[in-house]
Amino acid sequence: MIKRIFPYRWLLLIAALVVFLDQASKAWIVARLPYDTYGEDEGAIPVVRGFLYLVHRGNTGAAWSLFLGRSMFLAALAAATLGAIFVWRRALGLRATCTQVSFGLLCGGIVGNLTDRLRHGHVVDFIDFHFGRYSYPTFNVADCGICAGVGLYLLQSLRKPRQG
Repeated sequence: MIKRIFPYRWLLLIAALVVFLDQASKAWIVARLPYDTYGEDEGAIPVVRGFLYLVHRGNTGAAWSLFLGRSMFLAALAAATLGAIFVWRRALGLRATCTQVSFGLLCGGIVGNLTDRLRHGHVVDFIDFHFGRYSYPTFNVADCGICAGVGLYLLQSLRKPRQG
């Protein structure tokens, strides 16, 4: 069993780290802030007043609240995505360390948000940026993992292959 898992050690380690940081930060928020706090609402924690707040929001949709109210559909889609990554792990090149880092971030983020959907019926979001009148959609550590993983994988795919 260890021989089969060992080649994917970086993916598993990074995914576990992302899930841990995500769930720990969300547990802290849920324990300390009232639900549906936003921006400068009472109860929100200003990190940099007028720019960055810690809040407690729930998102039943996907990124930027797409598919709002479809949390269980999105949970099934997340589980199917994880299954597809497992099935096509060889074709995705998951034995390469850099690819494992990308997919570790991605899979950790998927599992973190999937855990929320199953536990709470929505994803717990808490990082709230404001740029003047514009408010960036509230997000969490899992979302950061997903975006960083996808971005890193895209950068890898754009690199020129080494000339032998």
